[in-house]
Amino acid sequence: MPVDPYILLLLGTVGLAALLPARGTGADVASGASTLAIAFLFFLYGARLSTREAMDGVRHWRLHVTVLACTFVVFPLLGLASRGLVPFFLTDPLHQGLLFLTLVPSTIQSSIAFTSMARGNVPAAICAGSFSSLVGIVVTPLLAAALLGGSGGGFSADSVVKIVLQLLVPFVAGQVLRRWIGGFVARHKKVLGLVDRGSILLVVYTAFSEGMVQGVWHQVSPVRLAGLLAVEAVLLAVMLLLTWYGARGLGFGREDRIAIQFAGSKKSLAAGLPMASVLFGAHASLAVLPLMLFHQMQLMVCAVIAKRRSHDPEAVASDERDAAARATVGSGPRRG
Repeated sequence: MPVDPYILLLLGTVGLAALLPARGTGADVASGASTLAIAFLFFLYGARLSTREAMDGVRHWRLHVTVLACTFVVFPLLGLASRGLVPFFLTDPLHQGLLFLTLVPSTIQSSIAFTSMARGNVPAAICAGSFSSLVGIVVTPLLAAALLGGSGGGFSADSVVKIVLQLLVPFVAGQVLRRWIGGFVARHKKVLGLVDRGSILLVVYTAFSEGMVQGVWHQVSPVRLAGLLAVEAVLLAVMLLLTWYGARGLGFGREDRIAIQFAGSKKSLAAGLPMASVLFGAHASLAVLPLMLFHQMQLMVCAVIAKRRSHDPEAVASDERDAAARATVGSGPRRG
C-alpha cells in the first residue's frame, strides 16, 4: 500500500502551521501570496489541458457521461445523505468538509496510472479525467455555493467575483495562451510540477494558520477523527462497488469498467485544495481535512485493486493473445 510522499509534505506543512502560524502582517502576506498561487495554479491547468485531446474522446461519450454522473451527481447525493450522521459520527464543520469533498472533480494522474496498472482503457481514463477537471472548474464552485450555504459563501456577489477572478479567469487565460506557451509548459513539466505542489503547500499553510489562530482545531477530537475516517471508508467502498457493477449493468466491457471505476471513484486533492481556500476562507482548514484523508485512502485502496485487476484471467488471456500475435508477425517470411 503506497503512502503518497506529497501527503507527508502536506502533513508537515500542517505541523508547521500548528507550531508557527502566520499572524498579523505575516498572515496578510501569506494570504496575498496564496491568492496569487491559486490564480497561477489554474492558469497552468488551462495551459496544460489540450482541448484537442479532450475532444478526441467525445466518441466515447457514454463512458464520460457515466464518470461525470458519478463525480458530480452520485457523490454529492451521498454527501447530502451523510447529514444524517451528524452529530453521532460527524460535527457540522466536518460534515461540511465531507460534503465539499464529494463536489470536487476526479483525478487525472492517478486515474491513468491505476487504469494502466489494471490493464484498462487508458485513453478513456485520460479523457475522463480531463473532462472531469474541465467541468469541475465551473461545476464544483456552483455546487458548493448551492449545497453548502453560508459555509461555502452562498450565491453572494462576493463569492461569485472570487470564483471568476481566482479560478475561471486564470484558467481561460491559460487556454487562450496555450497556443504560444504550450510548448514551454510541456518542456518544463517537471519544474512547473514542483511549482504546482509548492503553491498548494502555501495554500495549505495559509488555511491551517488561519484555523490555528481562530482555534477551529479544538473542534476535532480523536473520536471525531476516527468517525470521519470510518465514514470516508464506507463512502469509498460504496463508490468503488457502484462504479464497477453499475458500469457492468450499463453494458461496458472490462477495460471500460476499469477506467470508470478509477476515474469515477476518486477525488482530486490538487483541484480541491485551492478551491476550498477560495470558497471557505478562514474555515478552509477543516474543509480540506476530509479531502486530504480521502486522497490517501483512495490511493492505498485503488493500488491494491489495480494490482488484483492486472491478474484477472481475462487480462492475462488478452496479454497472451497479444504476445502470440507479435510472435507471429516477427516470425513471418522475410524478403530481400
